[in-house]
Amino acid sequence: MSELSSYVIPHGFRFGAAKAGLKASGRTDFALIVADAPASAAAAFTSNRVVAAPLIVGKEHLRATGGKVRVVAINAGNANCAAGQAGLDAARAVCAAAAHAFGCRKEEVFPSSTGVIGAPLPAEKLIEVLPDLAASIGAESDRFMEAAEAILTTDTVEKTAFAHIEVAATAAPGESNGLPRQVRFAAFGKGSGMIHPQLAPHATMLIYILTDAAIEPADLDGYLQPAIEVSFNRISVDGDTSTNDTVLLLASGASGVTIGAGDSAFAAALNQVCASLAKQVVADGEGVTHVVELRIHSAVSDQDALRVAKAIAHSPLVKTAWAGCDPNWGRLAAAIGYSGAQIDPERIDIRFGSLPVCENGARAPEFDEAAAHTYLEQPEYSISIHLHQGAGCCVFWTTDLTAQYIHINADYST
Repeated sequence: MSELSSYVIPHGFRFGAAKAGLKASGRTDFALIVADAPASAAAAFTSNRVVAAPLIVGKEHLRATGGKVRVVAINAGNANCAAGQAGLDAARAVCAAAAHAFGCRKEEVFPSSTGVIGAPLPAEKLIEVLPDLAASIGAESDRFMEAAEAILTTDTVEKTAFAHIEVAATAAPGESNGLPRQVRFAAFGKGSGMIHPQLAPHATMLIYILTDAAIEPADLDGYLQPAIEVSFNRISVDGDTSTNDTVLLLASGASGVTIGAGDSAFAAALNQVCASLAKQVVADGEGVTHVVELRIHSAVSDQDALRVAKAIAHSPLVKTAWAGCDPNWGRLAAAIGYSGAQIDPERIDIRFGSLPVCENGARAPEFDEAAAHTYLEQPEYSISIHLHQGAGCCVFWTTDLTAQYIHINADYST
């Protein structure tokens, strides 16, 4: 990961944030990402069948432009979901106003929203601040951070990630190779509660990833979907899938470096950025005191390994045991048993870090309850499960479940 500076912000993008009056706190709640020219885009959205209006409009716009975006308009404080035709009208009105402000087609504006579900979006508040916001955008790192902060809801910290790769310059015939050129990545996102993304094709998680590579939308999508599968689709805080989950990847082309399909360095950098943001979302989960990495080994298939991980990650009994640092491995065994994965109960092995807990489906002879309790007191730790059924595996990140989570969500809308 790169240190935050103007050095790592991709070329070809500007940012800004404003107070539109949607957040009761009075903090900034409206952010813009503006591409200097139409950027190639790839996106993934929630698989929840209750879908927020901005996702519907965003999909329409990507189809209409063939995957090109000039402006991303993101509001916090209102999810613009379950508001019927009024919600769609509000999203479209904001897009039209942003298009007017930046001299582009309304279909080149990509809307996003996060906040309370079921309340009408006061689009007029966003439209009112757009002219001043448009006049204040910039490419500086502090503008980037202002946008990252404006989209937060119950989050306690901004979530950002950076990377870059060096690409050898192509020499003209008869010339020696020039200096390598750099492709930059920068991303920000939000997510703290209602976190169990199930992004398709395959409080809300919104992720915006930017690169200055020159790459076609179809190739960009070919990089994004695999990266999502091993990052955002491998996390859970509470098992709830939001109506607004969105991951958007934009490529400005401003670096002058063309990336085609199958570039391993580009894929690795994108995977790095996605994994970092996914872990940051989990670590900032509502009321979280422990982040748990589940490593599932030797399942019949990767899909079976994922079934086991999700069964464990979504078990209130398991998660509350983690909250109390209670090494109750029997709850893990029970979750494995009802996961739907193919298992042999007498071949299950469980380790807390390097500590043997369960061997061959029973209490490990070397099980040390005090040592296991001490291990679970760490804010972050790993649990490994071996099923001895095949070559399937997965890594999944999740959290404990605390009383603070209840306090945060019991009165979220009031």
